Amino acid sequence: MAAAAAGTRVFLEVRRRLQSALLILGEPKEGSMPVDISIAPRSLRVKTPEGCTELRLPAEVSLVPSSCRGLQYVPGDGLHLRLQVRAESDAKLISMFNQSSEAQGCCTFYCQSCGEVVIRDRKLLRVLALPSENWGALVEEWCCHPDPFANKPLHPQENDCFIGDSFFLVNLRSDLWQPRPESAPVETHCPSSENHFKLKPKANTKVICKRCKVMLGETMSSETTKFYMTEIIIQPSERNFSIIPRSRFVQNVVAQCLVELSAARSTFRFTIQGHDGKAYILLWLLNSDSLVIESLGSSKSIKKFPLLEDSLKEDSSSAWNAVKVLYQPCIKNRNEKLSSAWESDISIHSLTLPSATCLELLLILSRNNATLPPSLRSMNSFQLYDI
Repeated sequence: MAAAAAGTRVFLEVRRRLQSALLILGEPKEGSMPVDISIAPRSLRVKTPEGCTELRLPAEVSLVPSSCRGLQYVPGDGLHLRLQVRAESDAKLISMFNQSSEAQGCCTFYCQSCGEVVIRDRKLLRVLALPSENWGALVEEWCCHPDPFANKPLHPQENDCFIGDSFFLVNLRSDLWQPRPESAPVETHCPSSENHFKLKPKANTKVICKRCKVMLGETMSSETTKFYMTEIIIQPSERNFSIIPRSRFVQNVVAQCLVELSAARSTFRFTIQGHDGKAYILLWLLNSDSLVIESLGSSKSIKKFPLLEDSLKEDSSSAWNAVKVLYQPCIKNRNEKLSSAWESDISIHSLTLPSATCLELLLILSRNNATLPPSLRSMNSFQLYDI
């Protein structure tokens, strides 16, 4: 997709919908002047006395060399310039759960962290999306008689899978192995809640993987279990389990959730909260149409995040679709006022994940932010992040 030799760092961000690109050429080292820059429709080449860097573009992207404009030098970054591109604008994220195909045959639920089978050979006859968290409050506007859904939570049947914003609801009644919580849940009904259930805070309802002890979800009733999308992989039973690096999987799932929610509800600000109800991250979605092409990854910043090295690029160049967000951490009492303001704003949507995954996501955000050119790492008081 892209290739490079030793030389200057090249960073190219393509906006598919705008048909434009931002090109950043890393600040040259001493003795690496002069710099010869050649831009062709299918490639970009930077020559210095130290060597040559060549970036070949993906097949769906081509540059317009005559459109180069806005050349400027930014201390710490290097040279910035903008140009027009011709790029296919129909790029879509691959869904982690294909409703149409998975519902036709048997599928198996795996723990994403270790590959342990959670549900084996489950035939799903119905895969349905749950309504929004405010559906109960809107029933009065739909019905001219008393609420027929009062105190009736949405429980899936044996061959059902209900899909929420960041979780699956399944029925475990017929499975030989069931993830067991440490104590039975005590359930009360609240139809306007985000997950359509409310459990007493003292009831320990965690569902733990019996092999790696990672939290997979929570029990909602004696038969219904909620699995978080960031912890479970669902595949056809005839297919072998495929290992996906943990950090790559988490950011892909979160990106998918953000893009789908923003398209369905015109919501662009999100609060990432743990299953304990605490806010961990504030996210502001900027765009989902970016294609990032880069050579010579930031090895200095990579060394700061050894736990996430499994998802980093091993070669000297790569290209990937990106979802761009602004973020603010809320751990250790940071950004308390901003977090409180967002929690009281009805236009901001909350996504609930296991608390450990929220911290993992924050580490991923920090890692990706550190790999960006310095001038792109923050906007006002927010920090920038590319998936």
